[in-house]
Amino acid sequence: MIRIQNIRMPLDYSEDALYQAAAKKLRISVKEILSLNVRRRSVDARKRGQVSFLFSLDIAVKQEQNVLKKCSTDHDISSVQDIPYSIPTVRSEERPVVVGFGPAGMFAAYVLAKAGLRPIVLERGLAVDERMEKVARFRQSGILDSECNIQFGEGGAGTFSDGKLHTGIKDPRIRFVLETFVQCGAPSEILWQAKPHIGTDKLTGTVRNLRESILSHGGEIRFGARLTGYSQRDGKLTALQYICNGIEQEIPAKHAILALGHSARDTMELLHDSGIPLTQKPFAMGVRVEHLQSDIDRVLYGASAGHPALGAADYKLVVHLPNGRSLYTFCMCPGGEVVAAASEQGMLAVNGMSHFARNGRNANSALLVGLTPEDFGSDHPLAGMHLQRKLERAAFSAGGGGYAAPVIRVGDFLQHRESDRFGKVTPTYTPNTSFASPDRYLPAYMCETLRVGITAMDKKLHGFADADAVLTGVESRSSSPVRMNRGEDFQSIGVKGIYPCGEGAGYAGGITSAAVDGIRCAEALMKETGGTIHA
Repeated sequence: MIRIQNIRMPLDYSEDALYQAAAKKLRISVKEILSLNVRRRSVDARKRGQVSFLFSLDIAVKQEQNVLKKCSTDHDISSVQDIPYSIPTVRSEERPVVVGFGPAGMFAAYVLAKAGLRPIVLERGLAVDERMEKVARFRQSGILDSECNIQFGEGGAGTFSDGKLHTGIKDPRIRFVLETFVQCGAPSEILWQAKPHIGTDKLTGTVRNLRESILSHGGEIRFGARLTGYSQRDGKLTALQYICNGIEQEIPAKHAILALGHSARDTMELLHDSGIPLTQKPFAMGVRVEHLQSDIDRVLYGASAGHPALGAADYKLVVHLPNGRSLYTFCMCPGGEVVAAASEQGMLAVNGMSHFARNGRNANSALLVGLTPEDFGSDHPLAGMHLQRKLERAAFSAGGGGYAAPVIRVGDFLQHRESDRFGKVTPTYTPNTSFASPDRYLPAYMCETLRVGITAMDKKLHGFADADAVLTGVESRSSSPVRMNRGEDFQSIGVKGIYPCGEGAGYAGGITSAAVDGIRCAEALMKETGGTIHA
């Protein structure tokens, strides 16, 4: 197989034109191309008046070696051989346990089930359909279910998000993750989009199908099952305790993957109190910023804005400031909405979400101040989590209670005054909003960083500091502020048989990287079961 990179095509390209461009690059005729697959397509908007697509193509041709020899000096052309990810078969009577059914837990359970180990999954929240009802009720009425919400339940926090699948990690398992999503109903475009996303509306069905695949391979999923403890002997796991329907239960377990997610704070406290080694980890907090999507499109795409082949524009910004801090955008949701993401009573948190079409009126993104353990105010392993809670309580109070989110116009925030009206941008957050400055719920150093950083970002993306843009707080769940220490064998350095996994354990940041970490933990577990592995 030959891979060609950096094939530039106009927005209105045709399939025939793509074949012709590939043939020209390889210096062959179109008839010599046996097959052509798009490996990657990205938007190149560096020149606003010349927005185009850049392609990476995988091509099978006649006389491949001759073609490669002829193109040996072209660095955009190379020979590739993709080796598909293969799950081994494992013969063992032991049934491992997976705690948590977000991306890390789902893919850990999926690999274990397909390997033949019949995993048992404990998920404190509910199945996705019931979960959707709980989330909808919260967004309409402000009535929070602290056991099943945007953070807890089948699919994890990623189910109610933009469903972004691009990641900064490099791992051959990524392709397997994407292909599995497609097999479970995700759009096939995610296999070649440079910034693939599924969207909440399609993620729910994909998650449901992935669960059914796990069940069909002998796995078992217990919803409404919250971990309450574990037992060990001589430093090795022997059992897990959990509560389900108000009844305390115990399950024998020699191996358990803990894919808790970044919001299982009570479970982290339980693990810390029981002696599981935890350490502080840098993370970030801030607010969500909303602009009109049409304004973002116009700034980034110029005259090409609105072209049906482009869709909604996105951005990614970072600035390093004179005060020694950094401000960056995260989880940008084109055509999306800001959503209520609280999971504890009396605390307010927000996140971003969008549907696959990304056709909402507003663009939103997290606007985050980088924090280090020096900002936590304590050397306690959970000090970062305590800071999250403190700011979430302050945001709840600033919003006036009832999970109304504090909001402010950017222009007013930059001028150190409160807002009393909206301009062209109105917030998408529900159940309600209330005018309040971040000065009421964020530390002074964070507000200073936001003010200086927004102005600096406006120099990179004109209009970012639009006076009518809206800030909604508090964005506090960007990543875990704690790491569950594990060794090279992926097991906790405190108790053998426990595998800290995914974003909540501090080893991932997003759907794809969490899924990959779940697979890696499953692989490590399979080596330790004592069973027979067949490739």
